[in-house]
Amino acid sequence: MSPETEQQTVLVVDDEPSNIQALARVIKDDCRVQVANNGEKALAIATGEAPPDLILLDVQMPDLDGYEVCRRLKKDSRAHTIPVIFVTAHASPTDEEQGLLLGAVDFIAKPFYPAIVRARVRTHLSLKRKADLLERISLLDGLTNLPNRRQFDDRLDMEQRRARREETPLSVIMLDIDHFKAINDTFGHGSGDDCLQKVAWAVDRNVERPADLVARYGGEEFVALLPGTDADGAAHQAERFRRTVADLALPHPRSSAADVVTISLGVATLTPAGAAAESAADLLERADKALYAAKNGGRNRYVVAD
Repeated sequence: MSPETEQQTVLVVDDEPSNIQALARVIKDDCRVQVANNGEKALAIATGEAPPDLILLDVQMPDLDGYEVCRRLKKDSRAHTIPVIFVTAHASPTDEEQGLLLGAVDFIAKPFYPAIVRARVRTHLSLKRKADLLERISLLDGLTNLPNRRQFDDRLDMEQRRARREETPLSVIMLDIDHFKAINDTFGHGSGDDCLQKVAWAVDRNVERPADLVARYGGEEFVALLPGTDADGAAHQAERFRRTVADLALPHPRSSAADVVTISLGVATLTPAGAAAESAADLLERADKALYAAKNGGRNRYVVAD
């Protein structure tokens, strides 16, 4: 199921079971419904592995009221983009102003009218779907359809912090198409684009785990992020990349490395022992230096950074 057709999820938050049931009956044909009967549960769901696309949030609740829940959601990087609709019996202009200033997108007054609830939920789910689509597009490279550098940088920062916290290794492989400029000069930029697409496909299909990420880093350069992979595992992966691209047998008569398109690769690993002292930028710099060592060493090979 594609992101465009996948059913969206609405989280209904209310301390009164009867209110949850009433709202769920109204919207159940348009979405999946999750429920929470207090603010803490709502926050746990919204910041979990499967966050909702929209939250219907009661204002008057014990312990954490709806305003405080909204305030915390908007400060959390995992949940701040989830639209919130307040459901309240106190919908005065002052209440609405407070909610909107906290980041809510709409208000539904109690007692609510089912048709109004349904229409507003549909509207905000549609807006969320469009926003998510634009966000996905902004994170993809238009030519290769791989994640772009922005997405890679975000993931690298996240995985570097995770590696430091969990004391696990993190590896990066930077790779470059050998003598790519000569392809453009000899066959034209259309052939160069075709080469980039085929190399991107070959490399991307050779990552072994869902957590691994291959991105276009810029020009003819790609990068692979391998969480939980040590130096030996990363070297093995680099050789798989190198062999797979060579096996495409794309002609390259002006290459000094081979008569087909090849790649050079640089491998660097962040170890648990070095995690506190080395930044994500340091890790990338080591991989980049290893890549240039591979190119200076004759290309069509990988080099592992010290």
